[in-house]
Amino acid sequence: MMIESNPNLNKTILLAVTMASNFLNPLMGAAVNVALPRIGEELSMSAVGLSWVSMSFLLASSVFLVPFGKISDNWGRVKMFLYSNVLFGFATLFCAFSFSSETLLMGRLLQGIGAAGIFASNMAIVISAFEPHERGKMIGLNVMAVYVGLSIAPVLGGILTESLGWRSLFFINAGAVLLIILAILTKIKAEWAVPDKAKFDIKGTLIYMFSVSGLMYGFSHLPKTEAIVFTLLGIAGLLIFVRYELKHPNPVFEMQLFFKNKLFAFSNLSAFINYAATFAITFVFSLYLQYVKGLSPKEAGFILIAQPVVMAVVASFSGKLSDTKDPRILASLGMGISAAGLLLLTFISKQTPYAYIVFALLILGFGFGMFSSPNTNSVMSSVEKRFLGLASATVATMRTTGMMFSMAVAALSVHVFLGDAKIHAGNLDSFILSMRVIVISFTVLCVIGIFTSLIGRRKTTGN
Repeated sequence: MMIESNPNLNKTILLAVTMASNFLNPLMGAAVNVALPRIGEELSMSAVGLSWVSMSFLLASSVFLVPFGKISDNWGRVKMFLYSNVLFGFATLFCAFSFSSETLLMGRLLQGIGAAGIFASNMAIVISAFEPHERGKMIGLNVMAVYVGLSIAPVLGGILTESLGWRSLFFINAGAVLLIILAILTKIKAEWAVPDKAKFDIKGTLIYMFSVSGLMYGFSHLPKTEAIVFTLLGIAGLLIFVRYELKHPNPVFEMQLFFKNKLFAFSNLSAFINYAATFAITFVFSLYLQYVKGLSPKEAGFILIAQPVVMAVVASFSGKLSDTKDPRILASLGMGISAAGLLLLTFISKQTPYAYIVFALLILGFGFGMFSSPNTNSVMSSVEKRFLGLASATVATMRTTGMMFSMAVAALSVHVFLGDAKIHAGNLDSFILSMRVIVISFTVLCVIGIFTSLIGRRKTTGN
């Protein structure tokens, strides 16, 4: 039974708070990517080690998203949103004061746990508060906020890193999170929950957490022997998890949604593919522009801004368009355009003109923006109201596991061609070769995604 408590809810303020949260999380991640070379210098980290600054965050998010989605539905979506922001803010300060690579990675893990709760509740709150005919537009605005954060991050991250140091990124973000927490406490007097007295599926949760951790850790360290073992154990664990959840009376994850709801299943698969094929581009090209082209963090940021700026513009109208047009067609079109942008990036070399790089990033950004909002609308509109938290967590899980997979592919390729060495003038050719392997792999993924985006009939539930 759905319990709603929203006396005198100001939807404008609620929308502003959720958009601010969606703005800050990607802002943090993308800004840190630009600062990675400086972080590597101060904390003596290799290229593979630097990849874990992003992957530790994504791993923690992926592991906790599914259980947090269930808890958010049962306990209260606004409560989950509030306490997750508190944890995220604390972890951000922890990162700011980190004195070694180990403490920084620990802080990023804690940030990832907090972000998981935010991702699990944020979109569910938006869907709960707004009417069905408004949802595509509201989703589009929230997705736009993500891309505005991504747009500002490279330049802001570059300027702050050069002028105040990389730690300033975390201090400023922590202050912004504090404002969000105060806004939730004072302005959002509402709650949505689906209380469930059944016992929480702890066993299923633990199987999922260990399986995802093993799979992602192992994949990113291939082809080492122990990495192969971790990868195989992770895959086996996920198969056990699926079998266990199908039989459990109160599963932490409703696997039946994937088997009985084709639109839900393939829209989520498409989300995974799209993020897997695009996320690591910023990481790879941040290193390329600074190590190969010799740009400063600020200069690299001005080039990397091209992709997310277009994402923000396109996502705002593609979300609204998905209220009247079949979102599957829009998402598939976006995936195809993304594939074209990635194909252009496969020809990168030491001499590639900046204009060519910017043009390719613009194409990639247009495709991603065209895909994301309609895809999210497809997922959230395909389930009943009681599953909104779970659906929000699921699409966020696909996003973060896709990002994690993207970074794992990048780390694997870099490790194969560079080993554990730092990037320097003597191995730039090997680094560029690893980049090409990465981008070609991503292009193939996007081509597959064109077809998965089209599968499943359009379905509305009247949520």
